[in-house]
Amino acid sequence: MDFDFYLKVFLRRLPILIVLTAIGAAAGLSMALTLPPTYRSEATLIVESEQIPDELAASTVRTGDVEALQIIRQRILSRTALLEMANRLRIYEGVDGAATMSPDARVADIRSRIRINTVGGNRRRSAEATIVSVSFVDARPQIAAAVANEVVTQILQENVRMRTNVATQTLDFFTQEVERLEQSLARVSSQILAFKESNLQSLPDSLDFRRSRQAALQERLLQIEREQTVLRDRRSQLVTLFEATGQTSMGRTGRGETLSPEARNLADLRQQYASLSAVLSEDNPRMALLRNQIAAAETARAAAEGSEAEGAEAESSVSESLFQIEIADIDTQIAYFDQQKDRIEAEMAELTQSIEATPANAISLGSLERDYANLQTRYNQAVANKARAETGNIIESLSKGQRISVIEQAVPPARPFKPNRPAIAMAGLGAGAIAGAVLIAALELLNTAIRRPQDIQGALGIDVFATIPYIRTRQEIWRRRVIIGSVTVLVLVGMPLALWYVDTRVMPLEPLVDRILSRINLA
Repeated sequence: MDFDFYLKVFLRRLPILIVLTAIGAAAGLSMALTLPPTYRSEATLIVESEQIPDELAASTVRTGDVEALQIIRQRILSRTALLEMANRLRIYEGVDGAATMSPDARVADIRSRIRINTVGGNRRRSAEATIVSVSFVDARPQIAAAVANEVVTQILQENVRMRTNVATQTLDFFTQEVERLEQSLARVSSQILAFKESNLQSLPDSLDFRRSRQAALQERLLQIEREQTVLRDRRSQLVTLFEATGQTSMGRTGRGETLSPEARNLADLRQQYASLSAVLSEDNPRMALLRNQIAAAETARAAAEGSEAEGAEAESSVSESLFQIEIADIDTQIAYFDQQKDRIEAEMAELTQSIEATPANAISLGSLERDYANLQTRYNQAVANKARAETGNIIESLSKGQRISVIEQAVPPARPFKPNRPAIAMAGLGAGAIAGAVLIAALELLNTAIRRPQDIQGALGIDVFATIPYIRTRQEIWRRRVIIGSVTVLVLVGMPLALWYVDTRVMPLEPLVDRILSRINLA
């Protein structure tokens, strides 16, 4: 490699490198000197966990810290909130060009200058404290601190408002749910009560009693029929005996002595009363009738014993009276048993009808009771949830749940954080040097002129014995120097003036510089 040749080429192209480096340095220096200072004020927040353990009393707000901060960020950076804050804090008062800025431009500008960064939290199974940094950038340090503190205040207020609203809405929901279930329980309870009242005789609870009652009535009906059969047989025997003998009994005692009709009648009545007293109660009409007959028979016997001389006509009359009394007594008993049979049969018919209706009533009543049980379960759960919601609402109202607290307030900064003037100047110098080196390399690659003996040998294929370089005249040398000097002066003076004119008359260069510096990591 011919290092001498490349060195000479570099020295010959050195003015281009110097000029472009000077241009870059001048541009960087001009921008570093013309860009206004920008201040950034920053506040620090921390997300604290619940003050009361969940095992003792849990909050009803289940929004995570990172999620809550994202929601709060979107609400704070909304268009309405930013415009209201800009007007209240007078962010654009006295700023050049602020009068011509549209509301959309102001919102975009404020959003670009507010930074809300979150570090830590529950991420990737590692629980760390959540730290939030809030900063604002402005050319005035007081405005930067005021806006940062205002954003912090809005974050604190929005966090409290969001958590209390969630707790209140949860409590309101379960309160309405409890009231709704109470009304449903009252409605179903009324339906059950009305159904039981309308089907009181055919409910499944009394089915066993009605079946046992039906069996008892059936047994009682059979017993009445047997007793009626006995009474009818006895009546038939009395009629046959009276028609044959004119008496109601054999008229003999157990010792073979002849008894008077009054005595025989009294003995029969007493025997009937003794046999019926084991079956019927003392209040039974038949028992009362027997007692009256016994009293009358005793009176008749006493009268018969006092007058033994009464004739056969009187004896016959007494026998006929006794016969009629006994026949009337038997007929009364048969009629009484007929009444009991009618009553028992009517009751059995009612019992049969109620027993047949019981399965359908059991299904309907079971459906209503299942609805009531389900509603009762839901009601109990709703009451328990309401109690937890009330506890959670108290926790949030007392700020005992998760909360955000301020670690460090934003203060007006003493020094600007940008622009980084040395970095901008060095960036301009480096950009000019790189541009010069790239231009020199491009010129050399595109240059096809013959400048060395090797070029003649390579191009023409002949050997070169000697070469004479091009010799410039004094005028050419001075003209070249004047051109280089003029360009250098033009660049060093005109470039700053051009940048100043563009920054003041056309558009501010600060956003453009910020984007460039952020791209090259110099901001």
